[in-house]
Amino acid sequence: MDKSQALYKFWSSFGIPAYDQNTVPDDAKMPYITYETSTDSLNNVLFLTASLWYRQMSWENISKKADEISKYLYEMNPCTVKIDGGRMYIARGTPFAQRMSDVDDMVRRIVLNVTVEFFTAY
Repeated sequence: MDKSQALYKFWSSFGIPAYDQNTVPDDAKMPYITYETSTDSLNNVLFLTASLWYRQMSWENISKKADEISKYLYEMNPCTVKIDGGRMYIARGTPFAQRMSDVDDMVRRIVLNVTVEFFTAY
């Protein structure tokens, strides 16, 4: 599994579809996750974001999903994914979760901050 595939595997493991933020299908139905894809090598920490997207008036379900992801990262610390040539490490960033507004008042979005490090030579 390459680095981009590892990011997809991680973000798609939370029970809702996950898409690279640049490739969300036109017919995608909320809820879903969008995430940044950036890669590097050993000794370079990346500060990446992902967004939870829900279409509903309440913040309850989206907040529960953010808490689920936060808890997973806390309990799995360090959270690692095996990749070609090494491992990917992912942890909560600060602030971890931040509510965002949208022009559509039915859309709920929470931005998640994470740090990622690829323990590979390349």
